[in-house]
Amino acid sequence: MKGFDDAERERIRDQLMETGTDLFARYGVKKTTISDLTDPVGIANGTFYRFFDSKEALYFEILQREGHETADDLIANSFETEDDPERAIRRFMTLLADEMEENPLFERLVAGDEWETVLRTMDGISKEEYESMRAASFAHLLPYVEAWQAEGSVRDGDPAAIVGVMGSVKFLTAYREQLGEEYYPVMRDTFVETVAAGLTRPTGENERV
Repeated sequence: MKGFDDAERERIRDQLMETGTDLFARYGVKKTTISDLTDPVGIANGTFYRFFDSKEALYFEILQREGHETADDLIANSFETEDDPERAIRRFMTLLADEMEENPLFERLVAGDEWETVLRTMDGISKEEYESMRAASFAHLLPYVEAWQAEGSVRDGDPAAIVGVMGSVKFLTAYREQLGEEYYPVMRDTFVETVAAGLTRPTGENERV
């Protein structure tokens, strides 16, 4: 990148990430223009493409960063504070649902049409890159699930699948408006309690002999 030293490149990239986080949360990807992203940073539109292939690529990277940071915070306030796996899972899922409802970047992702943007961006990612990102997204929770399975306090099964089930609560936000503010919290809490109890109940415990 001729014209920028390492410190300047890092500064510009960081500012694009911060500006993008704010604009994407407020307006979404489609309504955010390249000029909206570059003007606050003080660079030309063409210079943007020396840092990111597209605004969708910037959005995707922001989501990855925010997702990892959020996962660390949620774990610190659930799995790290609760000794009982059922309570830990219930608290984690509740905090995750809260984050999806209160964080405009995440809320727009599941309740708007930004999910289609993510899928289109992933079309250009190699299988190796996809598997690497998938592994990274599970890495935060897998050690806890595997340890609980080893001690018999969480049901058997693919640990990644169990992590996926816990994470599925984030998609309930998409139906919040349709369900209504009176019914949605009840449905969400019931879902969280049912999943937490089901995952911590040994497989076959209630099956008839």
